[in-house]
Amino acid sequence: MKLNDLRPAVGATHAPKRVGRGHGSGMGKTSTRGNNGQGQRSGESRKPGFEGGQKPLFRRLPKQKHFTVPNRAVWSTVNVDDLAGFDKGATVDAAALIEAGKLKRELDGVRVLGFGEISTALTVRAHHFSAVAREKIEAAGGKAELIGGAAAESAEG
Repeated sequence: MKLNDLRPAVGATHAPKRVGRGHGSGMGKTSTRGNNGQGQRSGESRKPGFEGGQKPLFRRLPKQKHFTVPNRAVWSTVNVDDLAGFDKGATVDAAALIEAGKLKRELDGVRVLGFGEISTALTVRAHHFSAVAREKIEAAGGKAELIGGAAAESAEG
């Protein structure tokens, strides 16, 4: 086999459309562009959403205000004073908070906020801690442990 023997596979290519070569070709006279008007001229282009002069759909609809952000992280929040009811040395996580009735459900993660006081040493595992909440938990002799995952990474930033 030589380079001059190479050919595309059968059916892989086809001849280009030859327009404007007489009415016998089926693509003569208007060259498949229809009759007079903007679309038949060379360089024709219309903006996206153009509806032939009719008021476009995006202008007929009202503006959308106060829309909700899709895929937004929704946190379950717990304050430091909600942790006060747990026994000394206990590990507090989402399951423990739900069982104690402090949370209804975990949602996208648990966020601990700093309202209130705590005097018992606890190990608190959550996706996010406010700076004040972390200080209060550690001042009481406890530990604030971050739970890994995408929710925790977005919370730290």
